[in-house]
Amino acid sequence: MNIPSCFSGLRGRLKTDAPLGMRSWFRTGGAADCLFVPKDSDDLSTALRQRPDTMSLTVLGACSNIIIRDGGIEGLVIRLAGGFADIDVEQDGLIVGAAALDVTVAETAAHHGLAGMEFLVGIPGSIGGAVAMNAGAYGRDMAAILDWVELLTSEGKPLRLPAHELTMSYRHTSLPKGAVVTRARLKGTPDNPAAITERMTAIRTSREESQPLRTRTGGSTFRNPDGHKAWELIDQAGCRGLIQGGAQMSEKHCNFMLNLGQASSADLEQLGTIVRQRVYDTSGISLQWEIKRLGRPTI
Repeated sequence: MNIPSCFSGLRGRLKTDAPLGMRSWFRTGGAADCLFVPKDSDDLSTALRQRPDTMSLTVLGACSNIIIRDGGIEGLVIRLAGGFADIDVEQDGLIVGAAALDVTVAETAAHHGLAGMEFLVGIPGSIGGAVAMNAGAYGRDMAAILDWVELLTSEGKPLRLPAHELTMSYRHTSLPKGAVVTRARLKGTPDNPAAITERMTAIRTSREESQPLRTRTGGSTFRNPDGHKAWELIDQAGCRGLIQGGAQMSEKHCNFMLNLGQASSADLEQLGTIVRQRVYDTSGISLQWEIKRLGRPTI
């Protein structure tokens, strides 16, 4: 596939038929029709302005909580890197790029004595995705610390929105359709760095004990329904350790899906479908995916 003629003058890396599977934490999936890694916000804005309305747009971050389907992702795929991972420290908060890893943000905040962001050490991924899905863990979420977010609209126009205009709810943030998060400001509270680090250590220990961290996984597979825990419903449905092809629901934490080594994305998605049906059959509750499934099933 050739570079689409609509794109010109871009300074970042633009590649067609770009393999994506090894970028995913599951290590599965096909290629991007067209992958663009912009140099900076201006470069990204140019690409968004030049993209035809008929060309679909997908933004990838750390690829921690997604299944990239085996047929790859159609249209334009944007991956933020480089300067999009910058972190600027202020007296009562951090201004962070969308590509900054959640754990790096938590560690930076702790080093500078800013409390309130400790929970980010327990969330795999990057800040752009955390903002877009109102990521949370250990009793806190992004809504509790977000001051404002900067983004580029689907037409490439810069926009800053205060958190109170985003209608943030459980695992959801209302962003303009097609918008790309570029930066966010996170609020912090001054505290003793040693005390903050101690709380982060406790979170890390808890995760290590309860989650299959050293495996090919994508984090929590399903959202917790109101008044229920997804893992308990999955366990009660007899799905702990359930295998489909090369995919398995973890024995250690049964709301985590694993690639045992040879799984396809189809195996993972089919396993999730089976689990959802069994949970519905036993409880009457329809689990909702937390992991995003992107792209074409096959080509």
